[in-house]
Amino acid sequence: MTAIPLKHGNLFLVGPMGAGKTTVGRELARRLHLTFHDSDHEIERRTGASIPLIFELEGEAGFRAREKNMIAELVRHENVVLATGGGAILDPANRAALAARGTVIYLHAPTEHLLQRIGRDTHRPLMQTENPRARLEHLMRERDPLYRAIADLVIETHRRRTPSVVNEILRHLKTRPVPIGVQ
Repeated sequence: MTAIPLKHGNLFLVGPMGAGKTTVGRELARRLHLTFHDSDHEIERRTGASIPLIFELEGEAGFRAREKNMIAELVRHENVVLATGGGAILDPANRAALAARGTVIYLHAPTEHLLQRIGRDTHRPLMQTENPRARLEHLMRERDPLYRAIADLVIETHRRRTPSVVNEILRHLKTRPVPIGVQ
């Protein structure tokens, strides 16, 4: 296995909603002693509004503009793990910024797995449809090539617990976590 470098000390997690970006990202940050950010959570924190409310008031275009600004800001940091929203890679500027400023990891899972995880989640505006499966399949056809195009590493998350996914990512990185008690 060839080790991949940790560009600017950053790890950027991309992938569809429900793939585990936030959960895996928090654990990676803890293990690598990095700062964790979630772009969607940061948008909610700064605006004081939920993602569904932003979609309702500003539409998807308004949300994507906020997301673009947030990604542009967060990728300028160093020594961070960033969990991006599932659609962040739709914007070419976001893809370029992510690829240039960090090691990009695509957390992939099959549609069936994603549906089990997010099928009834009312916090995901794009899934509020009569046919969530069809919507998710459409999103994956559109986004999977974009995730793969910028990914330094693709990790399957289907039927895996967070520690297994995190350990696989760490095995691929040149930078290893500092053992507890060692500075």
